[in-house]
Formats: sequence, structure tokens, C-alpha cells
Amino acid sequence: MVLEMQPTIDYSVIIPVYYNEGALTKTMDALKEQVIARNPELCGEVIFIDDGSGDGSFAELLRLREHNPELVKVIKLTRNFGQVNAINAGYHRARGRCVVSISADGQDPVELINQMLEEFMAGNAEIVIAAREEREESWFRIWTSRLFYWLIRKLSFPNMPLGGFDYFLLGRKALDTILRNPEAHPFLQGQILWTGFQVKFLYYRRRKREIGKSRWSFSRKLTALLDGVMSYSFLPIRIMSMVGGLTAIVGFIYAIIVFIGKLVWGNPVQGWAPLMIVLLVVSGTQLLMLGLMGEYLWRALAQIRRREPYIIEAVYE
Repeated sequence: MVLEMQPTIDYSVIIPVYYNEGALTKTMDALKEQVIARNPELCGEVIFIDDGSGDGSFAELLRLREHNPELVKVIKLTRNFGQVNAINAGYHRARGRCVVSISADGQDPVELINQMLEEFMAGNAEIVIAAREEREESWFRIWTSRLFYWLIRKLSFPNMPLGGFDYFLLGRKALDTILRNPEAHPFLQGQILWTGFQVKFLYYRRRKREIGKSRWSFSRKLTALLDGVMSYSFLPIRIMSMVGGLTAIVGFIYAIIVFIGKLVWGNPVQGWAPLMIVLLVVSGTQLLMLGLMGEYLWRALAQIRRREPYIIEAVYE
């Protein structure tokens, strides 16, 4: 269901929350001091979405709402539906001419929102993306993220920043386009680049996380990679077709070699080892292909079911 809101204010800041207790007050204070206070001519709102946090994040959000009733809106989901679905819950209720998505952990510099708003209000771009140029994180997280976005660049979006992004501004036209095209397994960065609107890139250094622990695990990255590739690229299916054709050609050549060997030398290929090698290689290739087809079919089934991507328990506004 798409709940389109008519823009009544200048900008909405959307913040998904998942186990961010202790960081939320600092993030809100930074927004008030470095963004809201520095743009007195603009009217804004801050929307927090509690994505099924199991810590004290929701209680902290209610305190922020109590101290900033004219500024803060809190949306509570019934359980954890994932970061992108939580962001979409905020998008559906945003009233701004543009929306800014930022993480709640304090790793992204909130003052960059001022430059985003300046670019958008001046009409320089419909989408402003803050791309991570460097990261103050462990080498494992840095290199797995770089590998992830390198694969996305090669397979789906050549204009994807190598460091990736999850901090960006969307104008109302881009936002409404995304809301009109919901996906069961959304890859939000891909949806943004897919729209084709003019994009302005800003580059920054992502800070080290001071409070809490990241929930962005390797398995979540792998799932996002599959969503990003299979939602916007037919390359896996084409690779399957090529591998199938090459396997058939190799099998045909091998059959000719065995036949000639039988005629000339009397079948020198004996024993179960060559047969097992061929069986394992062909069977493994077939299972891999079936797995890829299953991923596509599962995504098609999920899209056809049209289940609600999130369920709201309460809205505090």
C-alpha cells in the first residue's frame, strides 16, 4: 500500500533504529545543533522508526519525543522487518519536499545534511548521495564492503560508489517514484540509482562507531548482494546458459576422445575415478544452477504475494 503524503514542510530526516540505545540522544542533539539551528528559514521534522529493537532504544525515543513534541515523530514496528523496510515506513509518512536518510549510530556526520539541502534547494540535483570515501572500521569490514560494492558495480550499477552509501537525500519526485515501485526484496541503493534522476555525489569519511555494535553482519551483506544483483541484472541467468553450453561442448568433445581411444587403443579410460570426477563436476554445476533459479523464483513468488513489507504497532506524533 502506498500512502502518498503531500509535502507540507521543507525536509524530513528519516532514521531507522535497531539496537541503538545510547546513541539516539547524541544523534538528535547533533541534528538540532548542526542542522535545524543552522537552517532557521527551513521547516523540518525527524522521524525515528524502531525496527523491533530488543534494548532500550524505544524508551529513549519516547523521551526524545517528549522533549521535542513539535519536531520528533516515532514509528514503532511490531518486529524487525529490516533496515530498508523501516526506512520505507518513514518515507510513507514523511511530509517534506525532500527526505534525508541517515543512520542512528553517529557514524555519519550530520552537518553534511546542510550541504545536501543546499544542493537540492538550489535545484542542482533531485538526489544527493553522501558516498563513503574512507571508513574508520576494521580491515575485515572495510574489505568485505569494498568487495560487495565492487561486485554490484560490475554486475548491476556501474555508477555505484566503490565505498557504497546509505546516507542520502531524495527529492519528492524521486521518493514518489520509489514508493510507486515497491519490491518484496528491496535493494534501496539500487532503487535510487535505477530512477535515473540527476545525482550529486558528496564524499566523506565515515567515523568509527562509539556506542553499540553493528548488526550489519556478513550474512546480511550476502543477502543484500543477492538482492542487488538478482533484482537488477540477468547476468546470472546468462552465465548459467553459457556454462550449460560449454559443459555440453566439453562433454561432446570428451565423448569423441573416448570413442577414438576405443577404436585406436581399446578404451584406455578405465576405473571409476574419471566417472566420479565428471559426475561431481556436472552435478555440482546443476545444483548451482538450480540454486540460482530458486533465488529468482523465490523473489518472484514474494513479489506476487504482495505481503505488507512492515507492520506498524504505533505512531507517536
